[in-house]
Formats: sequence, C-alpha cells, structure tokens
Amino acid sequence: MFTISEFLRSEVKPALGCTEPGAVALGVARAVEELGGAPVREIEVVVSDSIYKNGMYVGIPGTGGLKGNDIAAAMAALSGKSEYGLEVLKDCDAATVKKSQAMVDSGIVTIIPDLDRHGVYVESRVSSEKDIAVTVIENTHTNITKVTLNDNVVFETKKASSDGGSQTELSIPEQVGNMNYIELVSMAEDMDSEDVDYVMNGVDMNLTIAEYGFSHNVGINLGSTLKELAGDHYDSDDLSSKIKATAGAAADARMDGAPYPVMSSAGSGNHGITAILPVYVVGDHYGRSREEIAKAIAFSHLTTSFIKSRMGRLSPVCGCSVAAGAGAASGIVYLLSKDIAKTVKAVEIVLGNLVGMVCDGAKETCSLKVGTGALESYHAAIIVMKGNGLNGPQGVVDDTIEKTVANAASINVEGMTEVDRIIIDFIKQRFA
Repeated sequence: MFTISEFLRSEVKPALGCTEPGAVALGVARAVEELGGAPVREIEVVVSDSIYKNGMYVGIPGTGGLKGNDIAAAMAALSGKSEYGLEVLKDCDAATVKKSQAMVDSGIVTIIPDLDRHGVYVESRVSSEKDIAVTVIENTHTNITKVTLNDNVVFETKKASSDGGSQTELSIPEQVGNMNYIELVSMAEDMDSEDVDYVMNGVDMNLTIAEYGFSHNVGINLGSTLKELAGDHYDSDDLSSKIKATAGAAADARMDGAPYPVMSSAGSGNHGITAILPVYVVGDHYGRSREEIAKAIAFSHLTTSFIKSRMGRLSPVCGCSVAAGAGAASGIVYLLSKDIAKTVKAVEIVLGNLVGMVCDGAKETCSLKVGTGALESYHAAIIVMKGNGLNGPQGVVDDTIEKTVANAASINVEGMTEVDRIIIDFIKQRFA
C-alpha cells in the first residue's frame, strides 16, 4: 500500500510539453545513452495508436512552433537526458532544434504507429555505426520496462520469483485500480507540510503557464479571448469565466509549445491543468488556507487517478475533460464541504455530461476541451453545493461510483475501439 506522498510523486509530476512526445523523447534519450556518445545514424520509434495520435500536431517546447513526435525524438537524440523524466528536453537550445530539424529532413527519424497497441507504448530503436540500443516504455509515460544493447538486456523490470517464474511489482496506478473510491480519496487528509508544498508548487507551475497564455499569441487564444470578453465580470462572484479562461490559457500555451513545464496528473499535463486550476481559483476566491487548497487539489488528483486507472492511461475518450474534469469537481466540493458523499454526486454529473467526448489528438483545440472540463467541474460542484444532484441511476451513472466509472470505462474500452484507428487514418492520409 502506498502513502499519499508516494502517490503525489508518482502521479503528479512536472512535464515539459505534451507527455506523448515526452515519452517518445524519453525512450530515445535512454537508448542513446547506451551508445556511449557515438553519432546516431537511425532512429525508429514504434508507438501505440494513442501516442501516435497525440504526438502529431502538438507543439514541442523551445522549438519556435515545430510539432510532432519526430522532432521530439531527434532533439532527444542530440540533447535529451532521461534522468529528467518528462522534462527530458529541458536542456535543448536553438542549435539543438536546428540540428534536429536537419535530422528529420534527412529521413533518419521514423515514427511507426502500431494500431494493435493501445494506451502507453513506445519502443525506441536507435542505431550508431556499430551498435543498436532499444528501450521500451509501457503503461505509464515514464515507465521504462526494458533496455537492450545489441540484443543484450541492460535493464528489465521483471524480477525472478522463487519458483523460477517472474513477477512484477504493481505500480501505483495499478494499485489505484484495485481500490474503492472512499479508501483512495481519504488519503488526502494524510498530507504533511512537504506534501502541501509539493502540491502548491504545481499550482505555481500551472498559473505561470496560464499567465504566459494570457500574454502571448498562442494556440487559439481561448484564454485571452474569454478574459477580454468577460470584462468586469471576470472577477465577479460567478467564477465561470475566470475558471475556463485560466485553464484555457494554460492549455493554449502548452499545446503551442510554450517553454514552461506544467504539473501533470495521471500522466498528462492537460489533466494536471484541469485537475488543479479550477480548485485553486475557487479556493483563492473564497479565501481558503493554503493547506485546505492543497488537500482539495490532492483530492482532485486522487479522483482523476481513480477514473484513469479504469479508463486507461490513454484512450479514445478525452481524459482531460472527463477524468480530470470529474476530479476537479470532486476537489471543489471537498474544498467547500469536506463531504465525500457530495463529491461523488459531482463526479456523477461530470461523467453523465462529458463521457462521450472524443480525443482526436493533442493539438490547439485541446484548450477548448480543457476549458470545458474546467468549467463543467465548477458547474457540477455548484449544483451539488446547492443541494441538487442526479436522482438515482440513469444513463452511464449507476448506484455506486465504482459502477459508474466502470460503465464509463466500458464505453471507452469496448464501445469506442475503432475511434483511434479512424482518426489515425485521417492523419496518415494528410501525410501520404
């Protein structure tokens, strides 16, 4: 069993840029490190449907607008450091970007979608004149499960068991998948001062990139447009405009490739924006203490992870609106009431509302989806705090939150199995 500190440091991490190109970059960087400094001759990366889809149109930080898994892979080969995790590209500079583009233009970088693989999967094969190094990332964006050099295993997560078989220790997301909701979210009250500081550092990160989004011409400028449109109403007691604009501005900047990290949630930066900022805006408006806000945001992260552990790390459904939106709704209600039963009602409203929203890849319009999840989280929370909610099971909503999330997951896993394939067909036709 993990602690809240272990959960936060596993599921809530800084990420520079979109986490799908980040995972590609991490895998390539780790493979290159096995080549001992020899010049790279070829990079071939096999990715799951979701990694391919989410990495095609999203901006890579520090590149001046370049997009895609291929440029991320090339940059990682030149200057990436696997020890940085999802900030693997943070040391890359303008010279690296120029050389990386030349590598991509020369055709030595290949990204191959494996449409039979779903969720998180990245297999990076990097060759020098004499050697070939391969890394495999599975299940979560930073989970390197195998590294080989010339087919010799350098590292592997599986451990030999006493009977000669093999066993793998359950990751925190896997453990979350076996827990009930109340057992999981109750951990928010176990936070110490270091945990509070860690969570609030994530708030600072996400507010910083939101301010960048407000002050720069990035993405579709959702955040700055909504803020301007709201005028004097922006700072009113109705926080709708402020919540959607703040989350949208952060996503505008992140999808455009702004050179700032965000604090992620359940492996996604956009999830982190949605899970954190609405709760913070509400807490700040009502003058709640730093500790109260941090615990409510942790509650949001826990709920987000609860849903993602059942829906899948990557999926045909937009997790930043559905899972993190539900997480934020629960966090706001927890902040205002400390009543877990009421948080369940807020989660039900968000899932009943947004469960069918399709993820068609990471790109500029993700700010709209992040903004939708953030806004609907607030509306769901206010509905519940007014004493309202769904009157019994209906649609996807069942008689327990565990069943409700399982129903939502079934729609995702069973009902939308061809969605990613169809979207990838659109994408591949454009590049044919």
